[in-house]
Amino acid sequence: MRYALTVALLLFAGAVSAEEPPAASPASLAPGMVHPGYEEKPAWFKESFLDIRDDLKEATAANKRLILYFYQDGCPYCSKLLKEDFGKQSIADKTQQHFDVIAINMWGDRDVTDLDGKAATEKGFAAGLKVQYTPTLLFLDEAGKAVLRVNGYYAPDKFELALDYVAGKHEREGGFREYYASLPASKKPAQAESASRVIADSLPSPLKLKDGRKDSGRPLLVIFEQAECDACDELHRDILTRPEVGYALSNLDVAVADINSADKLQTPDGKDMPTSEWAQALEIKYTPSLVFFDTDGKEAFRTEAYLKTYHLHGAMDYVISGAYRWQPEFQRFLQHRTETLRARGFEVNLME
Repeated sequence: MRYALTVALLLFAGAVSAEEPPAASPASLAPGMVHPGYEEKPAWFKESFLDIRDDLKEATAANKRLILYFYQDGCPYCSKLLKEDFGKQSIADKTQQHFDVIAINMWGDRDVTDLDGKAATEKGFAAGLKVQYTPTLLFLDEAGKAVLRVNGYYAPDKFELALDYVAGKHEREGGFREYYASLPASKKPAQAESASRVIADSLPSPLKLKDGRKDSGRPLLVIFEQAECDACDELHRDILTRPEVGYALSNLDVAVADINSADKLQTPDGKDMPTSEWAQALEIKYTPSLVFFDTDGKEAFRTEAYLKTYHLHGAMDYVISGAYRWQPEFQRFLQHRTETLRARGFEVNLME
């Protein structure tokens, strides 16, 4: 049976939020979650003893910057990054010229020494940096500051622009979002003709994200988008039209916000400001980004990378079920969900 959940299975998602959390999952994804075509990391990635202080010094001495690449076994988006991004010659050459890349297993047990000299396991180091997705890439400057964080998969054309931003030290001029906006159209990824993006919601216009939902009792989902965004079009044209996602959306208040809009809105904590300023305050770097807020108006969770239906639906269930309150690691929640679905006879396609 293909991944197409019914209302009954959505009810199961609520059962995951029972009083007692499920037992911890294994340190890596189960063999059944390995995506076909999974790639090993390139041979030119740096072999490191995982003392980040030494790695930073060596990169700086070579006039390079350091990338910390967090992965997990069987991660299909890691496979796409390694195969489609680092597998592209121009990206591989540019990365080797300007960066040292260190791979860190999100669930690994190797010892890591951080920039303050504190020791932890790979999984403890990742948890301390609040790594929720794989791949996650931290681009460090010469002082060890993360000047760019890429949470999840970027397509090759945009990923190459991220490399250019950090290699060129453009963080001195502003954030990646401003850098991207300043580029001429000829240097930006080509965009397909935008599809109509329509999503029904009951929130008042202009958006009142606090007063407009006082009595709803539902979490709030704000979808941050922009014009000429292929991933936004795919979200509306495909993912949000699927029945299982529609069932999940019925348990949320939903609003769409244009990150470049000067229109004022009311934020979930009651402030009035232009949408663009709110997006900047939230450090929205990718569209579409899905930001979930609890009933008190506090951010509960977000996705900010290219994700397919299964992972986005899982993110919705993670918030709707309340699991984010007791299970801080989204990947463990997702693995438990996957294992339970498979035990019930459902075939899970992570990249459908």
